[in-house]
Amino acid sequence: MNPIVIESLHKRYGAFEAVAGVSFEVPAGSICGLLGPNGSGKSTTFKCMLGLTQPGAGRISIAGGPPRPAMFDEVAFVPERSALYDRFTGADHLEMARRAFRAFDMPRAKALLDLFSLDPKKRIGKLSKGQRTAVGLVLAFAARPRIMVLDEPASGLDPIHQRAVLDLLIEAAAAGCAIVLSSHQIGQVERAADRVVVLKRGRVVLEGDLDELRGREKLVEAVFAAPVDDRRLRDDARIRRFERRGSMVRLYVHADPDGVMRDVGALGPVSLALLDQNLEELFFSAVEEPRPATLEVG
Repeated sequence: MNPIVIESLHKRYGAFEAVAGVSFEVPAGSICGLLGPNGSGKSTTFKCMLGLTQPGAGRISIAGGPPRPAMFDEVAFVPERSALYDRFTGADHLEMARRAFRAFDMPRAKALLDLFSLDPKKRIGKLSKGQRTAVGLVLAFAARPRIMVLDEPASGLDPIHQRAVLDLLIEAAAAGCAIVLSSHQIGQVERAADRVVVLKRGRVVLEGDLDELRGREKLVEAVFAAPVDDRRLRDDARIRRFERRGSMVRLYVHADPDGVMRDVGALGPVSLALLDQNLEELFFSAVEEPRPATLEVG
């Protein structure tokens, strides 16, 4: 069984349905990006996974069973907001973690402190937001968990240390860790993740292997110098979505991209390109509300 299994998860807060039928799995050695706009259900999903709130319905299996206190010997959680003790030093937190987690690796923790340029003698209350984030990451990675749940793990970090976090995630996954990562920085998720789950209003609107998702549709971009007759393209069943951005036309093509390229080329664009979609394109295509499409240029 996969280390993380979520099946038909439902959660209500009064009349508000925060999560509605969310299902996904994360295999060992995989990094899953959990994405969505604010209020899409990401935080509620995390809380249910970690046993911080009870779902209304559905099944959750984490490290071979339902959420339970004992699983935290194998599960590391880094929340978006620091959960560290302001009056304690970094060294105090490391010592507590050493006593609490069987696999905690103190030499690795000290190496990670150096990596993030952290002074273990400083009290947490004296640290910047990024430094607090880094201390939380040190504690998580040094515990050598089987499962990691990370909510905005690069928050407040500079670009150099953000890249270090991505390298640590990839290294942990290569060692067999199952990782769920949530971040508003989609480019960072794309560099690390091999799977993605996109939520919108508590429901999964996109899920699967990232390379497979990129291959489902192609993006045709064309620039026209003058208005063209777009009626045939508007009604083309091969094109799922049709939009105009200034003088550029973008077509989201789910079938016969070469044929669509020929048809668009026959309209005389000044430039024409066939592109793979990146994660940002996949994300916005999944969560944006439908907009009127037009091809009027000029």
